[in-house]
Amino acid sequence: MAGRTPRPAPSAAAPAPDPAANGSSGRAGAASGPGRTGGTDSLAADRARARRSRRYRRDLRWSPYAFIAPFFLFFAAFGLFPLLYTGWAALHRVELTAPTDMEWARLRNFTRLLGDDFFWNALGNTFVIGVISTVPQLLMALGMAHLLNYRLRGSTFFRVALLTPYATSVAAATLVFVLIFGRDYGLVNWLLSTIGVDGVDWENGSWSAKLAVSTIVIWRWTGYNALIYLAAMQAIPHDLYESAALDGASRWQQFRYVTVPSLRPTILFTCVVSTIGAMQLFGEPLLFSGSAGATGGADHQYQTLGLYLYEQGWVNLHLGRASAIAWTMFLILLVVAAVNALIARRLRRGD
Repeated sequence: MAGRTPRPAPSAAAPAPDPAANGSSGRAGAASGPGRTGGTDSLAADRARARRSRRYRRDLRWSPYAFIAPFFLFFAAFGLFPLLYTGWAALHRVELTAPTDMEWARLRNFTRLLGDDFFWNALGNTFVIGVISTVPQLLMALGMAHLLNYRLRGSTFFRVALLTPYATSVAAATLVFVLIFGRDYGLVNWLLSTIGVDGVDWENGSWSAKLAVSTIVIWRWTGYNALIYLAAMQAIPHDLYESAALDGASRWQQFRYVTVPSLRPTILFTCVVSTIGAMQLFGEPLLFSGSAGATGGADHQYQTLGLYLYEQGWVNLHLGRASAIAWTMFLILLVVAAVNALIARRLRRGD
């Protein structure tokens, strides 16, 4: 018919489609298609994320211990082991020339100290020097911190200057004070001569030597404690001072009734630290004695426990006795720490 286009006859060369073949190829295509590959990659990514998560948890749990481990390793090597070894040596009769030859002595080294007049002399000197150096030192530090707490021109310079004595070497400072307290050409005796006072033999006197050694300690540590007090003063709320000023309190009254009560924990801390420093006092009396060495003067008039320990261990070579002295000092410091904790607890209850 007109208007119709005849269809072409099927070619004999073109094979007929095979349904089975189409089905198998469709299943193969589905099996190897992009959906299957994406599922495998997703599973691998999940496993990698799980491993990273476990690694992160392990790192979060154990890395703090790794960071603090060096401190404990050094403390065990240079702090704990010497302490335990000293305690073990204190129970033996042992000489420094043969530290491995130990003879069991039980508490003989400790009981020997109780009957040793030089030990009690050193303990008394340590207490006296500690008192006459700590009390003026802390009072001066408190006053200097109170002055620096107000706005002063050049306050930064004064704060840095306060640390200069602390940063100075013990040997350099002590040698300078040896010249200052010299008997014949010392600056102190020259000043005393201007007011008609005869020169003082500072090194060979009993109380004069203690005063001279205490002066060195005061000069070195006053600025350090003043900065500690200053930091504590700056943490006191200004509202307390404003309220006191509105009530008509003067600066002295503000210092007495506001500053000092707020600084009681800090004052207690500095008292304990100064006591520990006085118990370990060694460099200043050793260098001040000059040729006397560890005896602390010709009559042991300013020999401290640190000097007595050094004399027994490194001069007389009695390592066992020196170890007993060291542990006695350690026990005294434990008593000081216990008293500090008791006072601090009472202060907290009072507050």
